Amino acid sequence: MHHRFQQLQEFVSSLEDDFRKFYEKGVMSAGTRLRKKMQELRKLAQEIRVEIQQIKQEKKSAKEGKEEKAEE
Repeated sequence: MHHRFQQLQEFVSSLEDDFRKFYEKGVMSAGTRLRKKMQELRKLAQEIRVEIQQIKQEKKSAKEGKEEKAEE
């Protein structure tokens, strides 16, 4: 878990320079880089969302398996 959160934090931090260049200084090429990086952020977020769903399903399956054994 910690790895994914750290990965996300580092990625967002890497956007800061281009954010400043585009929004504060009006550098158009920084805007292009920023759009590309935001698309990468979207992909990373989707990977994390899928991973979270898989973990939830695994835990749910494990819990149901324990409940079935307890009933026997």
